[in-house]
Amino acid sequence: MQSHKLLLVGDNPFHGVSHLSQSRARSRDSKICNPDYCAELIKIATENGADGFMFSVSDFTLDIVSSLSEKGVSAGLYAIAPAASDYVRLASRLGTPGMAIHLARQIIASGNLKAVFNGFKGVVFRNPAALMKAYLYYEIFRIRNAAKSKQAPYCFLLHEIITEMALALKLEWLFKSFVEFMLDMKIKPGFETRNSPILIDTLLKLGIDVTQVVIVAPYNKIGFQMNPSKEECEKALADIPLTEVIAMSILAGGYIKPAEAIDYINGVSQLKGVVVGISREQHARDFKIFREALDGGIQ
Repeated sequence: MQSHKLLLVGDNPFHGVSHLSQSRARSRDSKICNPDYCAELIKIATENGADGFMFSVSDFTLDIVSSLSEKGVSAGLYAIAPAASDYVRLASRLGTPGMAIHLARQIIASGNLKAVFNGFKGVVFRNPAALMKAYLYYEIFRIRNAAKSKQAPYCFLLHEIITEMALALKLEWLFKSFVEFMLDMKIKPGFETRNSPILIDTLLKLGIDVTQVVIVAPYNKIGFQMNPSKEECEKALADIPLTEVIAMSILAGGYIKPAEAIDYINGVSQLKGVVVGISREQHARDFKIFREALDGGIQ
């Protein structure tokens, strides 16, 4: 029998992100900019079958996580970092050196000694792995403060921008160091990507135990954002039957109907779950439909 498929709430609509058009994103309800409102939507979604919340780590989403904690909502947290849009805005305002100085000050101000120590070690010894660990300690510290739990998050994923850069530059040390660090922290390591065949092949060649890793990638009926092709992405899954692969972009930005999307997901047995964005209360209540459809596909 196939295990329970994960159903996660995604945060893209909370940031005004639409994969089809920016005008569509801007037209969304202004209440979506209120973290308490977003937390209430997630609460409703969990009451209707959602298992957790996948979010890019930012001040705004951490406010949502904090509100969830105050509401007593029990949801698995899947964190993605860095929040690319936040750092792009910082870099455009302060310049790249200024952004680095700002981040360093934030790490020091956090009072997290492990983050500060690894940051110092990374600068003095020019050790990129230590610098990465300093940043990861800092982000995990922020998440745990917001969630009021030393067990948070369940999974920490590298943003697709970092994943794709590491793949392109063949940064083997980054994949190995990140996975080892997260496992030592008792957190499941993960990678967001739009090039799942290349990522899967790289992890296997590096000898990384892929059963301990989460992969989040586009999987949908029409091949939207599936690189290099829908067929290659599906074929790559055969090499990692036990890996927690979570499908994003299952609705292709709204192009595919929910029923069609779930039919496709249920037809790809290696997919262990889906992440779906919500921007209003009815979307959150519709998670009951997603839950029933996903459970109906379990054989």
